[in-house]
Amino acid sequence: MSAPRYGIAEWFGRRFAVLSPEERGRYAGHALENHQPLPACPFQIDRPQCNKRGGVCSIQRYGQCDGGRLGAPVAGPVIVCPRRFEQGQTLVKWLAEIVGFELGEAMLAREVPFMRSASTDRPAGKIDLVVARDRSGELTWYGLEIQAVYFSGPGMTSEFQALQDDSREQLPFPNATRRPDWRSSSAKRLMPQLQIKVPTLRRWGSKIAVAVDRPFFDAIGGPSPSPSQNLTDGDIIWLVPELASTDSDDYQLCRGHWEVLTLEKSVQKLLSAETVRHDTFVKALRRKLRPLEQEMDCQDRNEK
Repeated sequence: MSAPRYGIAEWFGRRFAVLSPEERGRYAGHALENHQPLPACPFQIDRPQCNKRGGVCSIQRYGQCDGGRLGAPVAGPVIVCPRRFEQGQTLVKWLAEIVGFELGEAMLAREVPFMRSASTDRPAGKIDLVVARDRSGELTWYGLEIQAVYFSGPGMTSEFQALQDDSREQLPFPNATRRPDWRSSSAKRLMPQLQIKVPTLRRWGSKIAVAVDRPFFDAIGGPSPSPSQNLTDGDIIWLVPELASTDSDDYQLCRGHWEVLTLEKSVQKLLSAETVRHDTFVKALRRKLRPLEQEMDCQDRNEK
């Protein structure tokens, strides 16, 4: 029996575990780009067609049961599509409440240009969302960056193909090992964004909020030992929602933990990886080394 693997938790807005074989086959057709139009995204207000390649909203770690079929989840869902965070406008309402905006006066802007190209003068970077209040001509606003997680491992095409051909009622076990890539999502993607934007917002007298789900936040160290919820204590408001099971078949995005951190402490959190021991590195290096001539032979074959 295989070790637990990550598989689909939500697909085109639906909880994977409740899909019938017919629905799975239809969704696989959409994911393989054979069927149009694509299903609507239930998490966005205007319910546009899903624009996430493959339609996977979140992934989850499952055990394997007898017969090579899908067992029970062994961990909660991990969000892999940023649109999944938009359910019920949970985040923007939460942020508005934290910063003291009345719901009736709060306003929202999407993808506000923040940087421009020095060569073309065109927008070169944006803030995902801005929550604002315009009271008596005084505009107060806070940025909101949303970061889903990337996953590493084989692409999902083989998984979709297997699901398209599978007609058994019980769900199939994932056909490959895939996992959330916390490092790429945090230190390589999110951290540079904050290092660019936070100093400018600090000069402008504003702050930025960052939304990541609970598994992501836990992977970079989790809540601080003594978390602060005083807005004057830092530059970044960390919003940590969770996907919770409900009485219905689907997951619900719910408020979870939040705290305020400085940019410096946020960077430390995002860099929460330790250098491996020297002997561990050498062992891994020996396993991967091969003669240069062999590398050159492979390159020559690929070029022919």
